[in-house]
Amino acid sequence: MSDSIPQATKEQIFAAARKFNYRPNFFARSLRTFTIGVIVPEVSEGYASAVLRGIESHLLREGYFYFVASHRHRLDLIDEYPRLFLDRGADGLIAVATSWCREVSVPVVTISGYNETKDVTNIVLYHKRAADLALRHLLQQGHRKFSFIKGQAFSSDTEVRWNAIMEAANRLEIPVSPKLTAQLEGDSASPQLGYKVTKKILASREPFTALFAFNDSAAMGAIRALRETELRVPEDISVIGFDDIQSAAYLNPGLTTVKQPLRKMGKIAAKTVLERIQRPDSDSNAEYITVEPELVVRETTGPATEIPRKCGRMS
Repeated sequence: MSDSIPQATKEQIFAAARKFNYRPNFFARSLRTFTIGVIVPEVSEGYASAVLRGIESHLLREGYFYFVASHRHRLDLIDEYPRLFLDRGADGLIAVATSWCREVSVPVVTISGYNETKDVTNIVLYHKRAADLALRHLLQQGHRKFSFIKGQAFSSDTEVRWNAIMEAANRLEIPVSPKLTAQLEGDSASPQLGYKVTKKILASREPFTALFAFNDSAAMGAIRALRETELRVPEDISVIGFDDIQSAAYLNPGLTTVKQPLRKMGKIAAKTVLERIQRPDSDSNAEYITVEPELVVRETTGPATEIPRKCGRMS
């Protein structure tokens, strides 16, 4: 049949397809497929897996199937995956810890995305409360010299969490020293990242008695680096993590951390995207849904003693 179409007409059709970014769809958009596309930075033990458990439990209960794609912070994949999900007839999308700046034809819910895109619902943590909980706990233990590990530059949580920490530190009159602040580098969730930056902080020889890490994995790496420098946790240095991943409670000693209700956030995201699919014209679709953090005190924090002389010595 294509041979009956004039070449000039074909070229006009192809040009229009390229101009409007046309992509063939395998399903009629008027048909519901009971499928949700889920986009995550990576699938590993920790943040993403806990959120996915919450998403999965609600979708399976409601009779929905889901696809998961991990982008490892590659911009080309972040751009491509939503299109692929739509081509396969996804009824809605959930983006986890992924910046979102595109408008699509189906409901979108993000977790820790902090997006201003139209018709996107954002599930976010109350970071100001989280920062206040952690810093007040350390102050109450007598700590006055703090070290901080920031998240990677590409993480959607990094800027908002750091701003919250800075605001709380200013309010509580806690000095923040550039020598005692380091940023994670690399796209993995490995404790190795926290280990490396803690070594850099120790190399500055600036004294401190407490360390607040961007996430639990970084805190675990930090503890390893401190121990190699013959510093005890919490007797010499107290350490607080963030997230409360499953392994945090089983670390020796157990990790004090700011708990994000990750599984709950996943359930809320799944519930919200299904409600928006079922009631697309509802006026109750919220732009932001905020969840509360909780401080989980275990054994890596304790009373401050005098600043250890070993604090600046590298092994």
